[in-house]
Formats: sequence, structure tokens, C-alpha cells
Amino acid sequence: MRPLEALSPLMEGPDENDDQYSSSNIGEGKWGHWIKEQLTRNGSVSSSASSSSVNQKRSDLRLLLSVLGASLAPVHICNINPFPHLSIKDIPIETSSVQYILQQYIAASGGQKLQNSINNAYAMGKLKMIASEFEIANKVTHNRNSSKATESGGFVLWQMSPDMWYVELALGGSKVHAGCNGKLVWRHTPWLGAHVAKGPVRPLRRALQGLDPRTTASMFISARCIGEKKINEEDCFILKLDTDPSTLKARSEGPAEIIRHVLFGYFSQKTGLLIHLEDSHLTRIQNNGGDAVYWETTINSFLDDYRPVKGIMIAHSGQSVVTLFRFGETAMSQTKTRMEEAWTIEEMAFSVPGLSMDCFIPPSELRSASMSEAVSFLNVIE
Repeated sequence: MRPLEALSPLMEGPDENDDQYSSSNIGEGKWGHWIKEQLTRNGSVSSSASSSSVNQKRSDLRLLLSVLGASLAPVHICNINPFPHLSIKDIPIETSSVQYILQQYIAASGGQKLQNSINNAYAMGKLKMIASEFEIANKVTHNRNSSKATESGGFVLWQMSPDMWYVELALGGSKVHAGCNGKLVWRHTPWLGAHVAKGPVRPLRRALQGLDPRTTASMFISARCIGEKKINEEDCFILKLDTDPSTLKARSEGPAEIIRHVLFGYFSQKTGLLIHLEDSHLTRIQNNGGDAVYWETTINSFLDDYRPVKGIMIAHSGQSVVTLFRFGETAMSQTKTRMEEAWTIEEMAFSVPGLSMDCFIPPSELRSASMSEAVSFLNVIE
């Protein structure tokens, strides 16, 4: 059995070296091949309309699951470290403002003592996703029949302190599962097999969407308060978290350089709760000495329907809007895709008996998988 380190690293952005028109590279692109195929559709008429529709639907599904299925937070956090006490002495006003906002958030979410007493959590939810809009060279294409284009599914999420989590998401007949055992983050999809995320261990972004107040507060403790803004007619404080250069470098690989990953949290001045989460992720890809290509992914999540579960305030519904923008080279090569997700939480529980570290060990078939096997499987389903 191979060691965990033998798993192929997970690229966070498209692999520009994966040329979809090259016969030598047609099966080697991780998710860059099919994402480029998706975003460079020119609307040509297929000889078989039904086959084209099926292929497009499958490509849309993969795009949705890759971007929204198991995306990660920007930086590593540690819930073991004690949360700093509010202080205004000998510290900048920006720092004390962040501490005040987060202290209000923790209090509104159930209080620090209660949150620290929780050692694990479980959530089950339903969701719907759609790739709703495509723009190529100033030509915008909308999904005409949104009801048929919408994919429905569900997910389960398990978490355990410190830094362990596992998520399984099923959508449209496909399944993505990912996890973290505290030492590495892995992901598995039917078309790519198993991969390890480069860089430090990071939380699942979905947990920050109103499901894990303690991790959310720890995530923003190093943020800056940059002002105020109305979100859905509600006044909010804005906290901005920039990913540090060392983490960006650790997450980069080969010609793909992650230039920035910024996370914004919008905290209600009325309730103290997080009601909007936005992050922007920019990757620069330098291909064989040619012009650089840039991929920018922006995810806007709106959190709603906060209700207490065992005293902890949990957002029981929400929606995310994603924009995937490719630019560089010539204006005609620019593409933009818009995706949407709506979710509801059906079940939520804390301190579940019997949950142990063994539940977060990567399965044996993942530990023994290799890229060649994943590529072989990709070729089968293609």
C-alpha cells in the first residue's frame, strides 16, 4: 500500500498545459481539459442534437461539482488556539474593530463557552445547482430551460476538532467526496480519481457558510475591517482576509501561480451574524513562454434562515453565485461562466457519540490510487 504522500496533488485552477486539441495531452489535464472545453463552446450545431445536449449537461455537471463541490477556505486555521480577548489598549483601531466584530459574532452565535464544548458536528442538506450563463467573445448564452438544466442533490458533512472534516456531495448521478485527517486534504471525483490539495490544511468553505461559527471566527481573526456596506438592506461590517504570500506559494504548482485569494465577510450590525461571504481567487498560468492566461473565480454566498441548534445559531439556507472568468491573450479568447447554487440544511447535530478519528482516514483505495489510474478512468467516461 502506497503512503499518503504518493497521491497526486490537486490543482486549484485549470491546467493550461492540458491542450484539448493535442492528441498527446487529451487525457492528462486533471480538470483543466474539460473546463476549457466547457468554456470555449462556440455554439456550433452538432449533427446529433441529443448527443450534444447530453455532453453539454455532463460538462456542466462536472464544472459545477469541481468549483462548488468541495472548495476550500483560503488559509489554515487552528481552533485549538484560544480566541483573543477584546482589548483596545496599545493596539491599532483596525485590530480592535475586528476583535469587537468577532466577539459580537461569537456571542450572537451561542457564546464561546458553548462553542468550545463541541468536539464534532454533523450536517445534512439538500441543494440545487445550475450553470446559468456563458459568455464568449461578447456573446452571452443563457440556459433557456432552467428547470431542466438545474441539477438537484444533497450532501453530508462531518467535522471533528482539530482540523478534521469529511464531505460527501451527490448531484445529478455523480458524487464528489473530500476530507481532511488533520494532516492533508484530499478529494475524489469519478472523472479524476484522488488528489491531494497543495499547501497547508484548510477548512472546507461550505463549513464557513453558517455551519461552523467557531471556525469562521478563527478564520477572520487576522482580517482587517475595511468599512461598512448594506447587504439586502441590512447594515454590515466588512472584514477582509488576504492570503499570505507563503501560503499562496505553497498552493502554486508549475506554470500555475496563485496570485491572490481574498475572503470578505459581511457581519450584520443588527444581529452580529455573518450574512454574506465573498471570496476572489486569481491564478496566472504561463504556458510555454507565450502570453499568460488568468483565471479568476469569484464566489458570493448569501446566508439566511438562522435558527438555533443546541444553542448554536446555524444558517439553514442560502445561495451562492459563482463567476469563472478567463482572460489574457486576446479579447476574443475571454470567457465568463456564471453558476448558481441554492441549499437548505435538513439536519444538524453536535457532539455526536461514537465519532472518532478513524472516520476521517482516507479510504484504502484512495491511498493506492495514482494519476495514471484516474486518467484511465477519465478516458473511459469521456
